[in-house]
Amino acid sequence: MKKFLWCLLLGGCFSSCSWAASPPPNILVILADDLGYGDVQCNNPQRGKIPTPNIDKLAAQGLRFTDGHSSSGVCSPSRYTLLTGRYHWRTRLQRGIVGVFGEPLIAPDRMTIGTLAKQHGYRTAAIGKWHLGWDWALEKGQKALLQPATEAGADDEAKPRRAPAVATDKQREFWREFFSKPIAGGPTARGFDTYFGTDVPNWPPYCFIENDHTLGLPSEFLPASDLGNNRASTQGPALKAWKLEDILPTLGERAAAFITEAAAKPAPFLLYLPLTSPHTPLAVNSGWKDRSGLNLFADFVMETDAVVGRVLEALEKSGAAPNTLVIFTADNGCAPYIGVKDLEEKGHYPSGPLRGYKADAWEGGHRVPFIVRWPGVVKAGGVCHQLVYQADFIRTFADILGAKLPDNAGEDSFSLLPLLRGEDKPIRESAVSASINGLPAVRSGRWKYIPAPGSGGWGKGGDLSQPVQLYNLADDLGETKNLAAAMPEKVAELAALLEKLIVDGRSTPGSPQMNDVEVKRYVPEPAAKSKKQANAAR
Repeated sequence: MKKFLWCLLLGGCFSSCSWAASPPPNILVILADDLGYGDVQCNNPQRGKIPTPNIDKLAAQGLRFTDGHSSSGVCSPSRYTLLTGRYHWRTRLQRGIVGVFGEPLIAPDRMTIGTLAKQHGYRTAAIGKWHLGWDWALEKGQKALLQPATEAGADDEAKPRRAPAVATDKQREFWREFFSKPIAGGPTARGFDTYFGTDVPNWPPYCFIENDHTLGLPSEFLPASDLGNNRASTQGPALKAWKLEDILPTLGERAAAFITEAAAKPAPFLLYLPLTSPHTPLAVNSGWKDRSGLNLFADFVMETDAVVGRVLEALEKSGAAPNTLVIFTADNGCAPYIGVKDLEEKGHYPSGPLRGYKADAWEGGHRVPFIVRWPGVVKAGGVCHQLVYQADFIRTFADILGAKLPDNAGEDSFSLLPLLRGEDKPIRESAVSASINGLPAVRSGRWKYIPAPGSGGWGKGGDLSQPVQLYNLADDLGETKNLAAAMPEKVAELAALLEKLIVDGRSTPGSPQMNDVEVKRYVPEPAAKSKKQANAAR
């Protein structure tokens, strides 16, 4: 009956398509936050010490990709690319992340995976961390009313304020009015029928948001005891008695409830579930503290794995699992500030064999867990070593639906469908990920080019005597041998490739497109002089 109703709903949309799933699958995209490639046990069996049984089970039931990437070493840009199929560096956000109470990054007319699914009769929902900006009803000068007097003007999550703060009567009056207004430009304006989440769990407002309103009115500043120490980063308006520990399990329960309800209806559903963990705040619940025997971050990874299991269990119980495409991935690598050195001393390496961590242009910044399960299509227990990218989701979904994307959508998206159906040939020849500072890492087959020395992020090291980096990842996955000086022709080839990708406004076939802004070029600087040379030049 469900299949029959769905066919009536589409009215023969698939008749002119070369391939389309019938009935079309439900789609569940689970995006972990700051989960390193090696934090998942099945990716890192030798040097991974954190149990992740639910994620491992998902991999055993589906296809595990070893060369899957996010668009950036940090979150907002990666989320943009995952949802739109377009490189984030074509937008205004060529470095950094969307700031506290920041404006929307996704343009109103930009197609997202939610938009595409809605056009084909899907019920769509986003539950979790958005961090892509909203049209907050803030006038000039009002932002200071959302900050403690000692913090006015601070937008940097790396500089938390730990001083106690008490909201003034003027601030509370403003908050009552401000948080009573609808918030435009969020998920429900970018392709999702419903939204529930915290926007950014370590930033204000410290409350849940449902659709376009806060749930409750924040009335006080987050206590100083919740700041720093890998908890919240910035003081700001909070609900009274707001508990950071409640965020993750609440998201899991909401997701489970949505799946249960949606599975009982005739139309298929798409659920985008960007979890808030294991990103800070490391608000681990009592049942999970010290379970890993490693540190608090490792405990939080285990709790995250349990929430993934809770959501997948709800999918099984709903009866929808046999016709649901499940994707599990992460927005970037593990953050180095959560005790990485301590973890490595205990034998756990969050990046596995990769160099670098969150924020870096090196592989540890953007090569991430990437697992797909789709019963009846994806063979269980498979491993794929082809280059894939989170941008590829939107064109994959379009292919599954038998839809053709317009030229101004999914400009950097290639379909995963051939790989999901068992082929083992490249679907894309190139990819570009970037560090937090915007330094691009250009892939072309086995080759990787970085037009500067160093990581472009927080990672230390790098040979400053060479102005650019070139690695053969097939032989040197750990990026230990810079071949740039020995292979100038390959460097020039990849530099030209990057320029073409920028100028064309797309990496897929189709009409050239405009970038939103002028894309910054990273022109290699001359090799650094030695101290002896520098002194001689004085």
